[in-house]
Amino acid sequence: MAASSVWAQSSVAELTELRAERRDAALYLTAQLKLELSPAVEDALIKGLAVHFVAEADVMRERWYWSDRKVGTASRYYRLAFQPLTRRWRLNVSNEPISGAGLAGSISQSFENLPDALAVIRRQTGWKVAEMADVSLDARQYISYRFWLDISQLPRPFQIAAGNQAEWTLSVAKQIRMNADMVR
Repeated sequence: MAASSVWAQSSVAELTELRAERRDAALYLTAQLKLELSPAVEDALIKGLAVHFVAEADVMRERWYWSDRKVGTASRYYRLAFQPLTRRWRLNVSNEPISGAGLAGSISQSFENLPDALAVIRRQTGWKVAEMADVSLDARQYISYRFWLDISQLPRPFQIAAGNQAEWTLSVAKQIRMNADMVR
């Protein structure tokens, strides 16, 4: 099998933009992703399986004498599902894990097609990751960002099947060093 056909079958996640800015008394993060789902993931969605994505950001302060100290943290959880009766896509977004039992703490939105729903996941703006009171003006600090397809939220038979398949592997991580403009 050619490398190009293997690449076309895999899900793709690339970080095209990651920046932090100070507003009011907090540090906010903006992330832009290039996100493409593999045919296997799209097929599972169309057949009624909900797919979960997780985005996490940690503000870390470097320490020479111990492991780095976590100054701030934020998470976003996405649940994407196709509703066959209405032929619409439903996206739930929450700051806490979304369980199958309830979606009470999430914001829900419906879309006509999959690209519109994925556009919301691709663009993460105005995301509060730390209070400025917790961020030191003198210390060396960085922001660690991670985004992945959470297969642990799939039903158990799918977890076993998807565990070793490249089509279900989707993750991206990046660190950015905080500069003086971000903290002053």
